Amino acid sequence: MEKLPTPYYILHESLLRRNLSLIRRIMDATGVEFILAFKAFALWKTFPVFREYISATTASSPDEARLAFEEFGSPAHTYSPAYEEKTFPDILRCSSHVTFNSLSQLQRFSLAAREAGVSIGLRINPEHSEVETAIYNPCAPGSRFGVTATQLNAAPAEVLAPVEGLHCHCHCESSSYELERTLAVLEERFGPWLDKMKWLNLGGGHLVTRKDYDVAHLIGLLTAFRQRHPGLHVILEPGSAFAWQTGELVAQVVDIVENAGLRTAVLNVSFTCHMPDCLEMPYFPEVRGAVHVSEAEAQGLSHVYRLGGNSCLSGDWLASWRFDHELQVGETLVFEDMIHYTTVKTCTFNGIHHPSLVFERADGRKEILREYRYEDYRERMD
Repeated sequence: MEKLPTPYYILHESLLRRNLSLIRRIMDATGVEFILAFKAFALWKTFPVFREYISATTASSPDEARLAFEEFGSPAHTYSPAYEEKTFPDILRCSSHVTFNSLSQLQRFSLAAREAGVSIGLRINPEHSEVETAIYNPCAPGSRFGVTATQLNAAPAEVLAPVEGLHCHCHCESSSYELERTLAVLEERFGPWLDKMKWLNLGGGHLVTRKDYDVAHLIGLLTAFRQRHPGLHVILEPGSAFAWQTGELVAQVVDIVENAGLRTAVLNVSFTCHMPDCLEMPYFPEVRGAVHVSEAEAQGLSHVYRLGGNSCLSGDWLASWRFDHELQVGETLVFEDMIHYTTVKTCTFNGIHHPSLVFERADGRKEILREYRYEDYRERMD
């Protein structure tokens, strides 16, 4: 790997095109539409590559909608848990589809949406989820997301009259078999509504680019579903699937400390700033040249380290990693698969230096998309 100043995220064009080609193949085989969810990936300087394979994106805020319109070059499919009067005109200007989260939001904003000529959708809550991690479960009891079948069926016809599409989201890194169960629930609970609609957005969490994903099963599943509902345009909006295993976060060991028999390799990156899902979900990323072991397994093993971030948050660390050698100050560590849901969620807590963004072209050239400086931190605080 060409020597670049650490830390940096690096996205590989060849791996990105691999994922995009698979997604394009599924689209062509099934007639469904895949759109890119900015909540997982929004490196806009790479959008010219995406536009060779897909034609639209999904947004959840005025800024994301504007990014879709101005940088991707097409109006967004926009959903937000709650729109505001002051920013809704910007949403309409930048969107082709606008999905409302509740009946009250639909009533409040649907007239403006109709006058703007956008397609109106309503988020539904099928009260069914394939998501195990609570923080990512949008269909948990008491969820603030979407309208249940009972609420939908009780709504006045005049309120629902502008609705052209339904949107649901109940997956996270899920398989086609989990989607199969979800579709069965949707047909059972919302069946009469499906054939009244022009489109159905099945949300994100469809990890079609994972190696063990059964693509053939997905193609058959979506094809059969569209045959049962021939007038329904089906949309999937994954984020992770597009950028899955397309790049890394490259860091450096800046110190090694020991306390109570535990050695910590302190890095020039931060879990809370640069890899927040590792603490939120939580999960243990793959570290090149190392094996994650449990605390119990680590007892008595050599070359075992905690990996510590460089913020002053006490919990900014993960344990335990076994290497095949003693780590040295100045050594490079590579965190695999760190493009989706990282580059969009980073922060500058503690004034921690933000990793650069690097795009490795298919011919091997490395293009620095962005380097961050003190002024970037300062201007967020003014």
